[in-house]
Amino acid sequence: MRLLHTSDWHLGRAFHRVNMLGAQAEFIAHLVTTVRERAVDAVLVSGDVYDRAVPPLAAVELFDDALHRLADLGVPTVMISGNHDSARRLGVGAGLIGRAGIHLRTEPSAAGTPVVLSDTHGDVAFYGLPYLEPALVKDEFGVEKAGHETVLAAAMDRVRADLADRAPGTRSVVLAHAFVTGGEPSDSERDITVGGVAAVPAGVFDGVDYVALGHLHGCQTLTDRVRYSGSPLPYSFSEAAHRKSMWLVDLAADGSVDAERLDCPVPRALARIRGTLEDLLADPGLAGHEDAWVEATLTDPVRPADPMARLTERFPHTLSLVFDPDRDEEESEVSYARRLAGRSDQEIAEDFVAHVRGAGPDPHEQGVLRDAFDAVRADESVREVAR
Repeated sequence: MRLLHTSDWHLGRAFHRVNMLGAQAEFIAHLVTTVRERAVDAVLVSGDVYDRAVPPLAAVELFDDALHRLADLGVPTVMISGNHDSARRLGVGAGLIGRAGIHLRTEPSAAGTPVVLSDTHGDVAFYGLPYLEPALVKDEFGVEKAGHETVLAAAMDRVRADLADRAPGTRSVVLAHAFVTGGEPSDSERDITVGGVAAVPAGVFDGVDYVALGHLHGCQTLTDRVRYSGSPLPYSFSEAAHRKSMWLVDLAADGSVDAERLDCPVPRALARIRGTLEDLLADPGLAGHEDAWVEATLTDPVRPADPMARLTERFPHTLSLVFDPDRDEEESEVSYARRLAGRSDQEIAEDFVAHVRGAGPDPHEQGVLRDAFDAVRADESVREVAR
């Protein structure tokens, strides 16, 4: 059976100030063409279909168009909700839409109930595990401690229990939206840390033939059977080195996997350039970036006049301007934004406590902070659904 694995469409999201809806529509057209030309048997979409719980109307219309075009091809699609989606909104009409071969899996309670498709070698069971917010689903899975690993492990126990009751030789595919250990994150993913832990081990998914992951925006292979497709478009300059793509997966009769990486169309290359303003304007080695979306980091010791206007004369698609002046070590002052870059909410809060009283929080206080951040995120998830 031939599968096309994609995720993290983030319909409705912009790239800095650039509206990406046209590029997203181009990706959908490319997806449909690929399904038709490469004889795909099933499409897998591993979450973050939308960029936010209540997406703009234009994004909803594009999603509707995508569903109609996939249904018209007669190729089944299995799709789960991600942490950016409103699971309840995305899942509205799932039963009816399923009759057209578009299978939306947004309910945690259905983790052990697969979509079963067949080929000449027998059945393939597709298990959709939507993003599982630990604080909201721990009761559903009967776990005492709300953590990513515990709820995913409980969901996978249901998958393996169902699979054990099926005919010998039944192949299995899991779709999941999570941060799995070994994956490389980028700046454009929303933090899902719970209890100080964001990642889960790949071993949680043992026992199935292929795991189609979503959440991280870089295409990557954790094992031959566990892969991220990444987002089809860039959503931050931290993705400048990414090759945006999808996985074309051939699942053999014995459950072995052969995967081919297929490139996605991107509207414009990304470039991160660094130096003094005069150097950036004069360097002939940067000619290849003149048509790219550019993030420029200026190292001038004193901020130059009109830097953006001057940069856009050579690099008309400059979208981000960062100041990081070269100074002697003793006079260097790290900006607040740079001090926060790449740090979790927990780490920032602990640093603040240390700054205010001269000593960081003790283990009990660290636990209080973790519980507070987990409660806030769970409350935000509930309020997004209720909007």
